[in-house]
Amino acid sequence: MSILRLEPAYKDFMWGGSVLKKEYGKSNYPGYVLAETWELSADPDSPARITNGEYRGVTFDKFVKENGAKALGTNFDESKEFPITVKFIDAHQNLSIKLHPSDTYADQHNLIKGNDECWYIMKALPNAGIFYGLERDLSKAEFEQRIRNNTLKDVIHFQVVKPGEVYFSGPGLLHSIGAGVVAAEVKQAKQVKYRVYDYGRVQPDGTPRPLSIEEAVEAANLKAGAPQYNFKPHLVDCSKFILDEIEIEGEVTLSTDGTSFHHLLFLDGDGVLISSGSDSRMEYVKGSSIVVTADHGEYRLKGRGLALLTSIKKM
Repeated sequence: MSILRLEPAYKDFMWGGSVLKKEYGKSNYPGYVLAETWELSADPDSPARITNGEYRGVTFDKFVKENGAKALGTNFDESKEFPITVKFIDAHQNLSIKLHPSDTYADQHNLIKGNDECWYIMKALPNAGIFYGLERDLSKAEFEQRIRNNTLKDVIHFQVVKPGEVYFSGPGLLHSIGAGVVAAEVKQAKQVKYRVYDYGRVQPDGTPRPLSIEEAVEAANLKAGAPQYNFKPHLVDCSKFILDEIEIEGEVTLSTDGTSFHHLLFLDGDGVLISSGSDSRMEYVKGSSIVVTADHGEYRLKGRGLALLTSIKKM
């Protein structure tokens, strides 16, 4: 059907920086602080927008509603909402520490199921990292006390990171991106999140940003360490999506098979995407976000670079 170039929704959260605008092609954004760009989003409040072809100017949520499984693949359930969001994140300051509840907890409390989320580290200053799990086991009582007295960060494990690493956040895991890290995030589109530590930051009216204390105490994984995952041969293969890394040096041939679209997020390089069997070509550069629809078939990436390829699992 189509190859779609997307322009993201822009987010100027207080902890953001300027790396995305300066280094990842987001010069259309007029402000200085740019925390996140929602590169693939069908959220009606923050949709990506198509910038080429017959759908030029159409928001991605409207494209999804109009085309459904024809464009997104047989894995997409047209009775449900679009399942994932893909972002760039620039953490100039530490993000708040949070967790997502498990499916079991969600079922018990009539909440949205699932919490699939991962980070691909793109850049990291020396000794920059993420908050990822606990240094030691905590009781629920100590966990609640530390949230209330603002000492929770003292027992959160800090993991120094480097470019190319991938981190997956399982249910109940306390996690956050630290200052000096730029990452790509692939996540379930609709999530329940419970914020438990926020560095004393306040809202525009001067009041502290709210914490979800009671809910977090019940939903948190309070065991030491972070879970280990082996998703090979993929970077991530979870209930909602598959994430792969595509290295381009010369030419790479890929194909959609009708089950899922491909979303390509280019982390480096430049070149062209060529539709096999036609003269259709689309240039890509560092920061480009492109969707190849599920019914498209074979295509080639010619040039150089590094891209993340996301596809969806059966809904």
